[in-house]
Amino acid sequence: MTYLLILFVIAIALAPLSHFVPSKRQRQIARMREYAAVHGLFVEFRDVPRRQYQDARQRNPVGHDTIYYGKRLKPSRNRGEGARAWLREEEGFVGLERRLAPPSELAGLPPQVLAAGVDEASCGVYWCEAGTVEDVEQIRQVLEQWAGELRG
Repeated sequence: MTYLLILFVIAIALAPLSHFVPSKRQRQIARMREYAAVHGLFVEFRDVPRRQYQDARQRNPVGHDTIYYGKRLKPSRNRGEGARAWLREEEGFVGLERRLAPPSELAGLPPQVLAAGVDEASCGVYWCEAGTVEDVEQIRQVLEQWAGELRG
């Protein structure tokens, strides 16, 4: 009986520590972000670009943070077009400003990607990390190809 009491007290003392053990989903996200970083991408929280009339909740699924996986671009004097973005809609990627045709490279992105964008410092994609390491590899390949096009 004494041993059971001691075991019970130890279990109660250790129970709060179980909150610090990462969940399966947290480990998956950490693997994806590590893979991206090791393969030359950077990861940061960013809001999905949206049209002026569009509600922010339309682009962000409830309860998910939007993450930007980007590829840094070398500074260039030729690239003065400013930031551009393309949103994924039913028919594919559509320019934030409708007159912008999407780059052909975006067709190779996984379906979980919400939007893609390019600015002076990087090109990248916005998504909620609802995928696997294989999706990150697919994103990496597309961004490498796109960055090559932007440099050339």
